[in-house]
Amino acid sequence: MLSFQNSEFLLGLIILIPLVALFVSVIRWKRKVSRAMGDEVLVAELTKTYSSNLYRLKFILVAAALILGILASANLRKPTQGGNQKTAGIDVIIALDVSKSMLSEDVKPTRLDKAKQCVNMLVDNLENNRVGFVVFAGRAFLQMPLTTDATASKIFISNASPDAVPLQGTVVADALRLCNESLDTKDKKHKAVILISDGEDHDPSVEAAIKQLYDNGVVVYTVGVGTPNGAPIMEPGASVYKTDVNGQTVISRLNEQELQKIATQTGGNYFYLENSETTATAVVQSINSMEKKAFETGSGARQYSSFFPFFIALAVIILVVEIFVPETKRIAH
Repeated sequence: MLSFQNSEFLLGLIILIPLVALFVSVIRWKRKVSRAMGDEVLVAELTKTYSSNLYRLKFILVAAALILGILASANLRKPTQGGNQKTAGIDVIIALDVSKSMLSEDVKPTRLDKAKQCVNMLVDNLENNRVGFVVFAGRAFLQMPLTTDATASKIFISNASPDAVPLQGTVVADALRLCNESLDTKDKKHKAVILISDGEDHDPSVEAAIKQLYDNGVVVYTVGVGTPNGAPIMEPGASVYKTDVNGQTVISRLNEQELQKIATQTGGNYFYLENSETTATAVVQSINSMEKKAFETGSGARQYSSFFPFFIALAVIILVVEIFVPETKRIAH
């Protein structure tokens, strides 16, 4: 739909009123002077090369150029793409475990790297939904609120690491509570959480978090990363494995039972992350099978195609033409 970016500039068209009045006054003054000069036949013969029609044409051209200039300043434009558009989807929060146990190498290159590959593929395929991003370890942090901007989410995903959460551990309940708070609690459906973790949970309050999610209509899909046999944890920036208080090497194992319980009790599904693309596709298929709601997508900054260059160019052409329009006419001899 056509619109003016600076519609207030259209008030400049008011200047045409005094200009037209001035032009009419000049025409009347010329006629009055012509009559005052004496014999009308003699005056007509003396001024026979003057053309009042050409004079009027010159004024019309100048007025037209002025109008085009005002329209150019008001910037007539039409929307091309971007802005808010209606679509149907659901709200999805991706919760990624960034605890040190995710640095275990029983999944190559590490559990965290494998999980981030999967998250990137999820974001690429969740384009018709609003997506938020949470990282958690000993605490949970909302890295990105719900948005349809997939490009922005890639930045947060690439920076996800144990350094993003100063308090270490794996507190799944805190992550689930934050996901629930980041979703619309008034809407009892159209919401999902994708929890990606090795399932090592050190928080006994996870049952209460699961119930809260279920009561608010949030479906949780869990993705397990790691192996049941587990692997030692390499301390970041060090060349030694993490040990317990007794000096024994800590072995981190995938806790599938915990992740299966979270998914089952909220109406979701559990997925084992073996192939990132296959797992992401399966999760997205489950997401797409959920009932959708209508919402607006887009950055909110609509892109426009402006017509002011055409108005400017036409105004310049008209002014050039006006220069070559004489006020006298040719007389055939």
